[in-house]
Amino acid sequence: MEMSLFSRDVIAMGTAVALSHDVYDTALLLGICDKIAPGLLIGALSVGHLPCVFVPSGPMGSGIKNAKKSKVRERFISGQTSREEMQDVEFQAYHSAGTCTFYGTANSNQVALEAMGLHVPGSAFVPPYAPLREALTREAVRTAVDIRLGGDSYTPIGELVDERSIVNALVTLVATGGSTNLLIHWVAVARAAGIIFDWSDVDDLSKVVPLLAKIYPNGPSDINDFENAGGTGFILRELAKLGLLHEDVVTVRRGGIQEHMLRPVISDDDESSLSFISAPEESPDEDTIRTAEDPFASTGGLALLKGNLGRSVIKISAVKPKNRYISAPAFVADRQEDVTAAFQRGELNRNVVVVVRFQGPAANGMPELHKLTAVLGALQRQGYSVALVTDGRMSGASGRIPAAIHLTPEAAKGGPCAKLRTGDHVTLDAENGILTVDAPAEEFEARENAELTAAGPLGLGRDLFAGMRHTVLGAEQGACSWLPFTD
Repeated sequence: MEMSLFSRDVIAMGTAVALSHDVYDTALLLGICDKIAPGLLIGALSVGHLPCVFVPSGPMGSGIKNAKKSKVRERFISGQTSREEMQDVEFQAYHSAGTCTFYGTANSNQVALEAMGLHVPGSAFVPPYAPLREALTREAVRTAVDIRLGGDSYTPIGELVDERSIVNALVTLVATGGSTNLLIHWVAVARAAGIIFDWSDVDDLSKVVPLLAKIYPNGPSDINDFENAGGTGFILRELAKLGLLHEDVVTVRRGGIQEHMLRPVISDDDESSLSFISAPEESPDEDTIRTAEDPFASTGGLALLKGNLGRSVIKISAVKPKNRYISAPAFVADRQEDVTAAFQRGELNRNVVVVVRFQGPAANGMPELHKLTAVLGALQRQGYSVALVTDGRMSGASGRIPAAIHLTPEAAKGGPCAKLRTGDHVTLDAENGILTVDAPAEEFEARENAELTAAGPLGLGRDLFAGMRHTVLGAEQGACSWLPFTD
């Protein structure tokens, strides 16, 4: 995981190399999951004259419920079940080709790409091997040929990705409670297109964009339930009703963004019969998707937290209102393994704000701290008020725990969290966008910063990324290793 974030930039560079041979009229971008899709898009934008169409392969079919999977993980970390039982559940959850079925980074990528008009309409969440999937893949090839260099509908990706399409992606992510990872990746995508935005812009959008979908971990439904209820086309149409989309954008289709509000269908498994129909006018599953007139919430799913500890983001849509405020003593660790060990010793059986620092891009490549989800979830189920503060990532799997993540400036670059000590009183207020340590300003400022001593050994490929860690920008600047400058 310490190489995970930088794999995005490796993919971007590899894409640029592949497209640099100057023998192409158009390109198909085959990528879905966490770092692949933004990496492909960043690389393609470096060759901005070339038309490009993304070709997804869809999610795996629904297996075991995500909530049951999470409970078994919590039982395992608490020593209440065997490794064999946990593995059996994992095999049931991840059982076939396709993306994971929860609304994490991979599926959030697909929603963003649909909202930007970079797919064939409605192609994100049709499962692999289905006849409709084959039809959509063939249509993607036809679309790429239609917009090719030298053709009548030439549509270079450098003109397609502009401020309006980026805003459409962000609005749709906020409306669906998408992954916080995209608040890094789409900042980087925008910068590759010459566009600057920050988390304040996303926070402003979230205050006016309603929450129209609940997909696990925001609710019980998975991405297949979302697709069956109307999918991204339904969401785009409802956002357009509210005037929250730029409808004058260019997309890979001649019909523009309006065509992306439709759903693909075929007749009798006949791939040649592909056509597009309107999404349902009313929600067929109001536990999963809602109309503009009846949203789950009047505000969106992502929020900015700021205070004397810096700036961070939180996936507020996954956190119950009663858990959105906590003020408690901190437990400070420099590795997630130290948190797990403290939990197993019973040292965290209290109201606590767990702080895990030196997890930012410059420290160790900003790994996703998935292991902490089970630990903190188990504490919360025991009745304790718990939260996480970290300069690392939690991906789309942060779940019901209030998690102030991507904290910037990071500890490795002298951020305030490097001064925190176990026992400091930390306040996280997601409703009001506050993250603070309750300490006298002069005393806190006078403290020496902790030093980066627990980044782990090099080797196993980590040393190859030393240059990237040295030049990388902060999380709010997209954690870009290929833009070694500041604003």
